[in-house]
Amino acid sequence: MRRHIALNGFMGAGKTTIGKKLANRLGVRFFDLDALIVAEHGPIDVIFDRLGKAAFRNFELTALTRTVEDEQPGVIALGGGAVTHPPTLELVKAKTLSIWLYLSIDETIKRVKSAKRVRPLLGPNPKDSKIIGLYTGRLSVYRQSDLIIPAAGKTPAKLVTAIVEQLPKELL
Repeated sequence: MRRHIALNGFMGAGKTTIGKKLANRLGVRFFDLDALIVAEHGPIDVIFDRLGKAAFRNFELTALTRTVEDEQPGVIALGGGAVTHPPTLELVKAKTLSIWLYLSIDETIKRVKSAKRVRPLLGPNPKDSKIIGLYTGRLSVYRQSDLIIPAAGKTPAKLVTAIVEQLPKELL
């Protein structure tokens, strides 16, 4: 592969699950930005509580910079808000083929609310209005992705196939 693939999308879109399977299918490494941050700085909720969102966004930028500069091309699962940080968005645009795993707001609410994982920006019992506000606030940056892949109603295997079928041949 000639360039990293960056998966973005809102919480619950399946970036990590699909990223692992896509990397396996393409025979490349998988990088989970959140996992890289946790390994270096500790739990994400603790980072948000102690250092704030701005510090977390800078950790994302640093982890992404290291990955795209130091590693052979692979598949990267970005955090749901990573591309809302302008320097991170610029790096994604410059160094990756970005793919938005698109879910409707209704599907997003359903997935986020049914997840057992607490999201630092939403808290333990997220309200629909909070999810909608974050979601709509991120749409303009998600729409800047190189590819937009509808994710609802597809098994992970079918979603990976849909992505592979749309990848530019010059990337592979």
